[in-house]
Amino acid sequence: MEYKFLLSYILVLVALFYLYKEKLGIEKTLLINSIRAFVQLLILGYLLSYIFKLESPAELLAILTFMIIFAAFTGQRRVKLAEKGYIIGFFSIFCASFIVLFSLIALNLVTFKPNEIIPIGGMIIGNSLNVYTITVDRMKGEVKNTIDIIENIVALGGSLKDAFYFVNKASIKAAMIPILNTLQTVGIIHIPGITVGMLIAGAHPLEAVSFQLVIMYMIVAVALFTGLFSVNFAYKKIIRTVFS
Repeated sequence: MEYKFLLSYILVLVALFYLYKEKLGIEKTLLINSIRAFVQLLILGYLLSYIFKLESPAELLAILTFMIIFAAFTGQRRVKLAEKGYIIGFFSIFCASFIVLFSLIALNLVTFKPNEIIPIGGMIIGNSLNVYTITVDRMKGEVKNTIDIIENIVALGGSLKDAFYFVNKASIKAAMIPILNTLQTVGIIHIPGITVGMLIAGAHPLEAVSFQLVIMYMIVAVALFTGLFSVNFAYKKIIRTVFS
């Protein structure tokens, strides 16, 4: 009975069939990543029972740092930023995650316990990774479309940062769209998993909703900070990446 969840993979197989039939070129990536997700979550299930027993802050910080490093390399594989772009990814994700996570701790909304800091940190880092890849990918597209304007601004004496003003603005806006859509539809169309999980576990509805609001607002903050750090750290490498 515990393996019944594997039947849900039928939905992935439908997607794989369509992608293969239409020759969209991402069916192999979907197949590998869907299997990878299963393996990673299986390992996580066994590791969490050990991780939740850790008491040393240094050990917890080491786990969070490893998660950020892994996120940075994942982001680099997606956006392929020139010249060791994973360093840009690491600092963008690290700075945004650090600010948001330790703000939650300072406000006493999250405690430095493994069963809180690791899941919350994972959500922060995961959302930061998504925003980083959206932001950098949008920057690359904007540069291709506005390269003449950028060159003219620089030729007239403006700095490269000035020339990237509109590129950065459009990129941050694009990265914020998913969370804005979620905020608009949450509770009406989108029913968050944390709220459902807490309700199933027997929590009071107001308690479940309150905790979910903390998560939602946390994601807003991490999206903004990641977007800001990404455009400021990456803009010098974007030109080389696009035209290399």
